[in-house]
Amino acid sequence: MHVLGTIVRFIVSAIVLMVVGYLVPQFAVGGFWSALMLALVIAVLGWIIEGIFGRKVTPYGRGIVGFLSSALVIWLAQFVIGHVHVTILGALLAALVIGIIDLFIPVASPYRTTERHPG
Repeated sequence: MHVLGTIVRFIVSAIVLMVVGYLVPQFAVGGFWSALMLALVIAVLGWIIEGIFGRKVTPYGRGIVGFLSSALVIWLAQFVIGHVHVTILGALLAALVIGIIDLFIPVASPYRTTERHPG
């Protein structure tokens, strides 16, 4: 069930990225597969940033540092994925829109480890 949950989160993230591509000027995603790969790259880059700087600096962190790191990860991901074009302003706007969408449709971080509760 854990693998299925991860797959669903990536699909939802890809759909959110496609919606953001429609709403945000200077942010373009070529299609569903590009958005899915973009979601994967964003997760991997976020995981790397979390490993280096700690959880509060990740794209899913709260506050201005999390927002700016999210925009940076979105901007950097365009160099890894084809059919994705983002300007710096587009990355900032996309990070803002993704944050707003996350308020209504929360998607847990795909790279965050699950906590075990004593049973």
